[in-house]
Amino acid sequence: MSDVMRPIPFAQVMDWILTEHDTQASIFGVRKAYVHEGGAEPIFAEKIETPFGPAAGPNTQLAQNIVASYVAGSRFFELKTVQIMDGEELSACVNKPCIVAEDECYNCEWSTELTVPDAFAEYVKAWWACKLIAREYGLGDPDGFVFNMSVGYSLEGIQSPKVDAYIEGMKDASGSDVWAECRDWALANLDRFDNVDADFVNSVSPQVSNSVTESTLHGCPPDEIERIATYLITEKGVNTYIKCNPTLLGYDFARERLNELGFDYIVFDDTHFREDLQWADAVPMFERLIKLCAEKGLAFGVKLTNTFPVDVTRGELPSEEMYMSGRSLFPLTIELARRIAQQFDGRLRISYSGGADARNIRALYAAGIWPITMATNVLKPGGYERFFQIAGLLAGEKRAEVVDVDAVTELAARVASGKDYQKPIKPAKPHKIDAELPLMSCFTAPCRTGCPISQDIPAYLSRVDEGKFAEALRIIVEKNALPHITGNLCPHPCGAKCERAFYEPEGARIRDHKLDAARGGFDEVLRELKATPVAPVPGAAGKSVAVIGGGPAGLATAFFLTRAGAEVTIFERTSALGGVARHIIPEFRISHDDIDRDVELCLAFGAKAVLDREVTSVQALLDEGFTDVVVATGAWAPGKVGLKAGEEIDVLEFLETAKAGEPMALGTDVVIVGAGNTAMDAARVAKRAVGVQNVRIVYRRTKKEMPADEEELQLALEEGVELCELLAPLGVTDDVLACEVMRLGEPDESGRRRPEGTGETVKVPATAVICAVGEQIERGLYEGAGVELDRRGRPAGTATGVDHVWAAGDCRRGPATFVEAIADAQAVARAMVGATFEAFEEKNVRADKLDAIMARKGDVCVDVAADRTSRCLGCATVCEVCCDVCPNRANVAIKVPGLAQQQVVHVDGMCNECGNCAVFCPWSGRPYKDKLTLFWSAEDMDASENRGFLPLSDGRVRVRLAGGEGTYDVRDAACGLPEDVRLTICAVCDDYAYLLAK
Repeated sequence: MSDVMRPIPFAQVMDWILTEHDTQASIFGVRKAYVHEGGAEPIFAEKIETPFGPAAGPNTQLAQNIVASYVAGSRFFELKTVQIMDGEELSACVNKPCIVAEDECYNCEWSTELTVPDAFAEYVKAWWACKLIAREYGLGDPDGFVFNMSVGYSLEGIQSPKVDAYIEGMKDASGSDVWAECRDWALANLDRFDNVDADFVNSVSPQVSNSVTESTLHGCPPDEIERIATYLITEKGVNTYIKCNPTLLGYDFARERLNELGFDYIVFDDTHFREDLQWADAVPMFERLIKLCAEKGLAFGVKLTNTFPVDVTRGELPSEEMYMSGRSLFPLTIELARRIAQQFDGRLRISYSGGADARNIRALYAAGIWPITMATNVLKPGGYERFFQIAGLLAGEKRAEVVDVDAVTELAARVASGKDYQKPIKPAKPHKIDAELPLMSCFTAPCRTGCPISQDIPAYLSRVDEGKFAEALRIIVEKNALPHITGNLCPHPCGAKCERAFYEPEGARIRDHKLDAARGGFDEVLRELKATPVAPVPGAAGKSVAVIGGGPAGLATAFFLTRAGAEVTIFERTSALGGVARHIIPEFRISHDDIDRDVELCLAFGAKAVLDREVTSVQALLDEGFTDVVVATGAWAPGKVGLKAGEEIDVLEFLETAKAGEPMALGTDVVIVGAGNTAMDAARVAKRAVGVQNVRIVYRRTKKEMPADEEELQLALEEGVELCELLAPLGVTDDVLACEVMRLGEPDESGRRRPEGTGETVKVPATAVICAVGEQIERGLYEGAGVELDRRGRPAGTATGVDHVWAAGDCRRGPATFVEAIADAQAVARAMVGATFEAFEEKNVRADKLDAIMARKGDVCVDVAADRTSRCLGCATVCEVCCDVCPNRANVAIKVPGLAQQQVVHVDGMCNECGNCAVFCPWSGRPYKDKLTLFWSAEDMDASENRGFLPLSDGRVRVRLAGGEGTYDVRDAACGLPEDVRLTICAVCDDYAYLLAK
């Protein structure tokens, strides 16, 4: 019912586990079951086979969450915090959605949303379930895992009857109703097990937990923290950790560290730093508690760290304050670990939870920091199966007996220089598809939607991974006439949509693998193309097309039209084909050999090229007998800075001169005005010029607003180019460029904040000023042909509005990308002759590779440089990302007889609307709202607006869809339901009955 979770009875939990395991080879959607072999480490007079698990949070709130974690390899479970405020009272204080973990994670929830008694019952059910499946499936020693309580937030609350009953019940659950429920079910269902007998059931220890992590709210006084710990140690007799806040570091360090790593947009003041526990109070307190625990024979340690409170400033969550975790927290938490390790010379035990993941967990463990818990890591795609990889990484690893101060110091020092914790300079581009999430059959490859030509990316990536370069290139050239140019120079907008980028920033390295295919398969594919007779499409008959311009747009247009059977002649005003790629882009970015190969490819079907001829009239070509003319002349007219004094050099003229190897007198200090990719090229070329000592980019906004691609900007900065932000050039006098200092105002139509003058001026050394501020379209050909243009000189589209006159590339759009030029070429060929580009689309789905695709889920590449595979997740074949990232397992993938794709069904009763699935779904939708929903009761269905269904006791099904609601006999194919919906409901009832309410 909306965001209310319904705890599942133990009988249903176990039926779900056993049936899903037998029929689907998974448990709560986890396919990678970790089988522990080897010993275990002692902790709290118990033992754990692996030193990690889920942190107190969404992944330890319900029994199924804990079971899923166990199956994937976790053996230490920090249970979600309980406190005196619980159930409906607490839920009313938690705004939803409450989690966003796209990069660093933020949340606005804290303790369990269940009542304390219900939370206790969930943990006992999980305890029993893990014991039973450990024995039944041989996953490890049934006594090889530990549950760790988390309680808060005040001594009064912890001493309250319900929290006290919780603690006592966890210490000995044998007298509880839920214990009896679990034990009695196990004894009554021994026939469902092969390796569980009555002796084992009766041997299960009722001591669910003998340890606790004390959690307090920000601002809790130090004496209150110590009173709570003392009470837990002396009165409750439990091993005790105190969860510390990163505010112990002090405001100045936290602000400076986040700023230097690029997280300067995260807003917080010094309030919590002043009000939280101070270092001067913490150190003696910890000393006293160490001594007290030693006297009582108990373990004491600190848990590092709590989440970090920051302000909501960009609408991240529906609250005023939120709590940060993940990779932006790691640099703070590891520094606090260093300080504590140094202060106590490694004597104080440290448990860790602050951005741990596959990239750093071995170093943490080796340094003697354990157990390690995670939340953000497993909220990302791959979900619980990320634990499986971590179990493998830690298998057989050795650790220091006490915390190794030197090792922690080294790990903390690596943060500042490493890229794992560095925020990209520019904000991430939206990863969502601009389309509604379908109710059914939603698996798609979002990378293809990000590509202007809808390249069949999964299809060719899988062939490259198999070493089938020629096959991959055949797929590529169906839609892309310039595989080498785009393989080197494409800004790869596909990468912004790539789901793999949630694992590694590089994603599937789509562009790199395109280039691998182009170079590896070129000779074979070119021979085939030249040897294969053209099969003309009907619309190409009688077509003789003149293409004005031999750059990327003109070449691609010639390729597609000649492949379709038209005759094409390219007219190029220079002595070589290739346009901007040939004459402007520096050779350190693309070689002439790669350009030559694409030119040869584009002429493979017989296109002719006339060089050194400048066309000045479209009509003249039509008069020569051409049926159609395509204008593909680029955008070569110079933009202007508009300096009030001094000269400016056109960037295209500069780059063309430099590439031709002609001498240039630039002086010592070069200023580039502009901030696009062309400006970055100019800056890097100038940096290499003889006599140049300094190259500076002057830009009126900040680097975050720059239109240049992140990697191009990074390369320029790495080569020593200086960036002068918030400066608008005025004029040059005596080798000095005067600039007005700007500030950012409200966003303009581009969405970027508008620069506003301050009246203040500064001077920048400038022996040469290069203008890179938007090349213009040359209008002469259009105007002579009667084509109407907008204020920027652009025609209406690839069809210009004048019969038989077409446009493609920069001369249609203004300065754009190579792949957009290819998209225009496709559009011209499609409209002019009826060409098609869909020959290989079905190859994006690789049902034969399903197992290999599923094996990649949850597996983070820890050494990207050494891995030459794409690591593509095959989203067109199987997505299920909403299933992976749901902590509560409320999104379930269903195999439906009669449908090609698995269908995602949302289980209403297991969802608290945290919103995590909506963050990572590639569509512009919310799976928890938009997918077909299974309800457990009429009450829940009535309280929801979701489209979904409720099986009724008489065998019929109540179904609500967009068009209305009714009761249906879903066994009747003519019942009136959409067939995919009907078949999915039948599959749930027949093959996934464990999902239904019991």
